[in-house]
Amino acid sequence: MTVIELVERCAAQLDGAGVAFGHGTSNAFDEAAWLVLWRLGLPLHDLDGAAGVAVSPQQLAGVEALIAERIATRKPAAYLTREAWLQGIPFYVDERSIVPRSFIAELVADGSIDPWLSDRTRRVLDLCTGNGSLAVLAAMTYPEVEVDAADISKPALEVARINVDRHGLAGRIRLIESDGLAAAPGPYDLILCNPPYVNAHSMAALPAEYRAEPALALAGGDDGMDFIRRMLRDAPSRMTEHGVLVLEIGNERSHFEAAFPTLAAVWLETSAGEDQVLLLTRDNLA
Repeated sequence: MTVIELVERCAAQLDGAGVAFGHGTSNAFDEAAWLVLWRLGLPLHDLDGAAGVAVSPQQLAGVEALIAERIATRKPAAYLTREAWLQGIPFYVDERSIVPRSFIAELVADGSIDPWLSDRTRRVLDLCTGNGSLAVLAAMTYPEVEVDAADISKPALEVARINVDRHGLAGRIRLIESDGLAAAPGPYDLILCNPPYVNAHSMAALPAEYRAEPALALAGGDDGMDFIRRMLRDAPSRMTEHGVLVLEIGNERSHFEAAFPTLAAVWLETSAGEDQVLLLTRDNLA
């Protein structure tokens, strides 16, 4: 059996088992390729190069055990491999934090928010940092800034510490245990926030893969806006005069606009469309 034959076989197993995707892959084939290549110790970015490689019986057994674990536990693949990738950057992850998948990462990497920044942009906050991935990406993208990475979850901050140290950014990223903005005084030129925003109805319907993640990082109350209401109330006092806030709200645009009908938000284009991430200036909020 070759690698590509094994990937196709595993994809069929994942499809047949009805597992859910969305933690780095969107379909059974891509997830199977990730798990097969990872278990075999082959480059994750080069399936074509590995496609014809023969798989030994021992290797086959290892892959089969991993696929069986994925199906039986319904854990996201990243919890099994202990690694996730965001904008090509590797991050450690485990069950203490959600799997990183923020669309804000795209906007940081491609410069979409740069028109709202300037040479005065020096202090950045990654609020609800989770495993620290957005903080790391911001520090990499803007070498002149210092980043505070805040989260209410001490276990999540332990994971963030692993990633900050892994990428050699301990000198520029400070980890803060904070309930919202309570322990993050600022003032900040840029706040990035991928908060808990899933509404109660959606939380009840989430596939098992999402329920394997910390609910604290997902659940946003009846309309998904509980954390966001508090955060937007406090944000102006934590922002510089020209500060901006980039906020991810997933599929909750209708709830956001119902909760904040007078806010003049700029909706930013991502690979998921124009209704996932918005930008607010301090003037908008004040």
